[in-house]
Amino acid sequence: MQGTMDFQRRSLLKLIAAGVAVPSSLLTAGCAGDGSKKNGHIVVVGGGFGGSSAAKYLKRYNPDLAVTLIEPKKEYVTCPGSNWVIGGEAEMTTITHTYDAAKQRGIEVIHDRVASVNTDAKSIQLAGGESVVYDKLIVSPGIDFKWNEIEGASSDIEAKTPHAWKAGEQTLLLRDQLQAMPEDGTFIMVAPPNPFRCPPGPYERASMVAHYMSQHKPKAELLILDQKNKFSKQALFMKGWEENYGARIQWIAKMDGGEAVGIDADRKVVETTFGNFEGDVINYIPPQKAGQLAQDMGLTDESGFCPVDQQTFASKQIEDVYVIGDAAIASPMPKSGHSAASHGKIVAANIVLEMAGEPAIAAKNVNTCYSLIAPDYGISVAAVYNTVEGNIQEVEAAGGVSKMDATRRERELEANYTRGWYRSITDEVWG
Repeated sequence: MQGTMDFQRRSLLKLIAAGVAVPSSLLTAGCAGDGSKKNGHIVVVGGGFGGSSAAKYLKRYNPDLAVTLIEPKKEYVTCPGSNWVIGGEAEMTTITHTYDAAKQRGIEVIHDRVASVNTDAKSIQLAGGESVVYDKLIVSPGIDFKWNEIEGASSDIEAKTPHAWKAGEQTLLLRDQLQAMPEDGTFIMVAPPNPFRCPPGPYERASMVAHYMSQHKPKAELLILDQKNKFSKQALFMKGWEENYGARIQWIAKMDGGEAVGIDADRKVVETTFGNFEGDVINYIPPQKAGQLAQDMGLTDESGFCPVDQQTFASKQIEDVYVIGDAAIASPMPKSGHSAASHGKIVAANIVLEMAGEPAIAAKNVNTCYSLIAPDYGISVAAVYNTVEGNIQEVEAAGGVSKMDATRRERELEANYTRGWYRSITDEVWG
């Protein structure tokens, strides 16, 4: 009997590793194959990279499960690719995705906002009045902002100094302000302190803004006031900026006076430890924390993010709740769309195993971050992560960054890979 059980477990793990559906004959939870709630009901809150990936793979690993995805928006606009829209190299339709494929898989998709969660009763109250009961809850709430960290900063200034760190309306607002900027204007970005969503993101944005300037506003300048002293892929970005834009982009580190201490949104002035800087467009990206739902549920710690068991992504705060994506403390993995999608697969696998009475697996996580410095100039960083004694650890020599001495043709190929990566991962998550 034990040999049979071991064989079934090995078969299950192979199927999960391959990303294919797990036959109900291998599971102890339900065998009706109708996805009814008697077989177990998993609710996923948040339809971004993490939540949509988790919902998809729950149904793939065990079609008998009832899976509900709760997401207020009927269409999801990705942060990856949004810098291309700001720089005039893509349209919003390119980075907008629907939940049609999820519905076709038998996932119940509810477009509503979560008003409250009673974790004792395992019940979710929606803003529209509906109540949803769950057996397991996956929360993928993304990020929110720490306003009031510097003088003059609050959510009231979003329209005047758009952060565009939640893609959609803010993306278009920043794009339009860039396009309306004077020919010899100054674009000021205030880059956030660690940790924050998409570490290379501000610097890809600076690149795309500089590209737009080179095409339409050749006398304009871009200034990055940084709350840090270094940033992701720094040497590659700076080399790319010099090769493509000369001295158009100026980066001021925290230690050199780049730390912002105040902002006047009406006068478009940023006050730093060095002095005041006046611009025509201010892109203030605030410090970040886990999404508001995670805060409200008590899933966060003093860092503002959510401590989890890094093997299963189970919350360390509340039983039968899992947190994935940008909100989770999953370092050394960065807070990125690719990381979130990887979390989604792993949390789905381990929930299926747990409900089948099987122990959790220590799966591998992966992450890749591509960045466009120009439409024909791309760079990247990639990493693979093991889970060792419950902690995520980077696998040495399993990843790396683009070569510093790459040829222009190699940079062009990486730019093509960047677009290919985007098409591939969004099709994987929403297709």
